[in-house]
Amino acid sequence: MAPSAAEAASAASSSGRLLVLYASQTGNAMDAAERVGREAERGGCPAVDVLSMDSFDPSRLPRERFVVFVVSTTGQGDPPDSMKGFWRHLLRKDLGAQWLEGVHHAVFGLGDSGYQKYNFAAKKLDRRLSHLGAEQVVEIGLGDDQHPSGVSDINDPNSSTLGDPKVHVIYYSSNEVPQDSILSERNKLINRARSMSPALQFHDDGGPPYMLQMVTNQCLTKEGSDRDVRHFELEDPSSAISYKTGDALEILPSQDPSAVNAFIERCNLNPDCYITIQAKNGDKISKGSIASSLMDRIKLKTFVALTMDIASASPRRYFFEVMSFFATAEHEKEKLQYFASPEGRDDLYRYNQKESRTVLEVLEDFPSVQMPFEWLVQLTPPLKKRAFSISSSPLAHPNQIHLTVSIVSWLTPFKRKRHGLCSTWLAGFNPSKDNLIPCWIRHGSLPPPHPSVPLVLIGPGTGCAPFRAFVEERAAQVAAEPTAPVLFFFGCRNQDNDFLYKDFWLTHAQDEGVLSSKRGGGLFVAFSRDQPQKVYVQHKIKEQSARVWNLLLSGAAIYIAGSSTKMPADVTAALEEVICREHGVKKEDASKWLRDLERAGRFNIETWS
Repeated sequence: MAPSAAEAASAASSSGRLLVLYASQTGNAMDAAERVGREAERGGCPAVDVLSMDSFDPSRLPRERFVVFVVSTTGQGDPPDSMKGFWRHLLRKDLGAQWLEGVHHAVFGLGDSGYQKYNFAAKKLDRRLSHLGAEQVVEIGLGDDQHPSGVSDINDPNSSTLGDPKVHVIYYSSNEVPQDSILSERNKLINRARSMSPALQFHDDGGPPYMLQMVTNQCLTKEGSDRDVRHFELEDPSSAISYKTGDALEILPSQDPSAVNAFIERCNLNPDCYITIQAKNGDKISKGSIASSLMDRIKLKTFVALTMDIASASPRRYFFEVMSFFATAEHEKEKLQYFASPEGRDDLYRYNQKESRTVLEVLEDFPSVQMPFEWLVQLTPPLKKRAFSISSSPLAHPNQIHLTVSIVSWLTPFKRKRHGLCSTWLAGFNPSKDNLIPCWIRHGSLPPPHPSVPLVLIGPGTGCAPFRAFVEERAAQVAAEPTAPVLFFFGCRNQDNDFLYKDFWLTHAQDEGVLSSKRGGGLFVAFSRDQPQKVYVQHKIKEQSARVWNLLLSGAAIYIAGSSTKMPADVTAALEEVICREHGVKKEDASKWLRDLERAGRFNIETWS
């Protein structure tokens, strides 16, 4: 184990609970975090929780006493996707220098010294925690992929023995369960199952506040195109939905019933029995008193379907290590032990993550393994909600939410077709009153602008989703109050194939529309594949350099949404070039100008992978 993590775990072991939070892109930080947690348990720490940062509510951080952070750095110093929301919260201006007073922390970074911004995410996090009042238990530890043994070769002297699972499952036959405890309401059933899951105990989201019906499922891309982007309209027929522009809709997808049945059969489980789950210290995972324990029982099949991602997420490295203890075929045991070793790291990555191998597929590939259900509950990745930018305005659609969703599919290196769980599930809906989709509203990272603030909106591809909502909102506001101009930059491959919401944008760019030149606005579209030389939104921004600069001088806010790959950096560079050209300053000054804009809340970015 890295020295920083070991010392922090030791400190926590004599003082109570240890929380280990990790941010991982390829699984290495997750493996390191799991080992920190196991070492702390073996050292006598009475309670250890190991969680991905995107599974932990950052507002709860001041309540913790000992926290170890294990963070990888991706690309050019970027934090992993699972850290971005957590990091945004830590950067909030209303968090003072005493916000984390009483919290003791250690940070362990995983990076590659071959890159200029080596372990940049971990170093930034360590500094910010100290600025917010947290006390550093030990100096930051920095793992280096250039080291001969790599960052994953963390000393684990007890790997030859397997401890006990952290949970205990109690089984009941169906005739032991009171009929009045069997829920028929879907939202209450979801709440009961997910409150019982140890992997979801820190989500604190309760049951879905909305069970929405899909009333429209429309393909936005041309038939035969290699991209399938849909427009979905979800509705609450009985009441208005409380949301704002810039918000996101979180959806809990349903898993394929045949996959759930195959998992239960493969693991020799009884689908009709009822269960409750207890932590090994005797506490029930689910909330409530012992007197209500009868009401907490849930059908095993329902629990698997609503909480355990058995058919889309890849298992962690530790899953393979635990499997090796239950393999009865020698060749399977050897293969699993190799996958779990530092020497087998690259082969495991190729077999597991690169192939998007699911828990069910892994179990089927090693048929001699019979893992107890307790271990499966503990180690199977949780079924996560998926978040989508809302593409409608509540002023225009008070009882509806619109989404713009790319239906995800890809080929693995071995040419196996994979499909995104949630987008594929949504695409399969036939609009009717019979479908009910569990939904939560989440505040997005794009704050709704005041009608008097000019806007520069940049949203290529499905990044246009929140800006469709912004334009709808401003169009509704025009009738009631004065509104400021809007420039919108959109990009796609071809005008004929994937110009999403073409008629919508063109309508608002005409006459007195929100994007019309008469209102000081503008619509600028980059079709990257319609000419020999590729044209992207950043090129259109530079073409409209004077208009962008004049709007910025009048107090405009910039909003960027879309893919988290190269687009945000390329667009930011284009904006810096505009400032250099129009303001006559150097690049460093232009960068500072944008940073000042960001601090003032006028430069906002929302990206997704």
